[in-house]
Amino acid sequence: MTLERFLEECSPGWGELETLVGEARGRPERLGPDRVRRLGALYRAAAADLALARRRFRGDPVLARLEDLVGRARGLVYDAEPRSGSIRGFFSRGYWRRVRERPVALLVSALLLFGPALPASLWAVADPGAAGGLAPAEMRSAADPGPKGTDLGLTPAEEAAFSSQVLTNNIRVTFLAFAGGIAFGLMTVAVLLFNGVLLGVVGGLAAGAGNGSYFLALVAAHGVLELSCIVVAGAAGLRLGWAIVEPGHRRRVDSLVTEARGTVELVLGTAPWLVVAGLIEGFVSRQGRPAGMMLAIGFAVGALYWGLVVWRGRPEGAPLGLRSAPAPSP
Repeated sequence: MTLERFLEECSPGWGELETLVGEARGRPERLGPDRVRRLGALYRAAAADLALARRRFRGDPVLARLEDLVGRARGLVYDAEPRSGSIRGFFSRGYWRRVRERPVALLVSALLLFGPALPASLWAVADPGAAGGLAPAEMRSAADPGPKGTDLGLTPAEEAAFSSQVLTNNIRVTFLAFAGGIAFGLMTVAVLLFNGVLLGVVGGLAAGAGNGSYFLALVAAHGVLELSCIVVAGAAGLRLGWAIVEPGHRRRVDSLVTEARGTVELVLGTAPWLVVAGLIEGFVSRQGRPAGMMLAIGFAVGALYWGLVVWRGRPEGAPLGLRSAPAPSP
């Protein structure tokens, strides 16, 4: 079969399926019984077309269109669970699948956050006076040299305020990174870049003042999980922005509505992990344990989170690993 004949014979069915997916807006019950059955029939036909396109027309743009369409329709046909048990299903598997389904968005978000951190930390070490003006007032104490072998020179109340400021800032950044997606993703990019710089500056100020180990002891235990949450929220914002910038064959409003459901689920599923980070900050980070122990705790909690992404987020029957089914970027 030639590409021209393939498109001529199959495009009408794809267009009808795309219309039904847009009208459903994430809830197949909106279509009514007859059109739900039609949705299932069109989905099966499109899935067969996708298999053929992967074999015969691998380099053609039609493949990306079909992968996007079949992926959106699959959620309506197979992922609609009964409301009873849907919350349990979401937190046990659905959330982790959402995190994992767009690895490119996760990677871009991580690069935007951590990429500026190293140059910013080197700048803070080289010029602490200038860099200190960028850090919030509550965090500038990290640049105050303390006597060797002591802590940051803070009272217990000041330590609590310092650690809480880091926690509060990271929670605020998490939600701003998501919400910024509505501005074509540009605000998300700006939030991630700025806070990457801020992360590097505060760490560099502490290291330059000889307080690096005490800074880690205050923030490492809960910081790894918080930064993971920021990366996920940033990925959600980028996905939302990309749905507006590149809607594919859909109207922008339909693309935005379809993507918004998944990104909101990402934020809702991430919120409990921010609570976990807050509990660690309150009951572990302030106990004055060595920096090495705090780092070990932080990386253990981070490994638990990303381990769940790899394990619980994989599609049924798929091998372990972050590789997932093809999806439009990011």
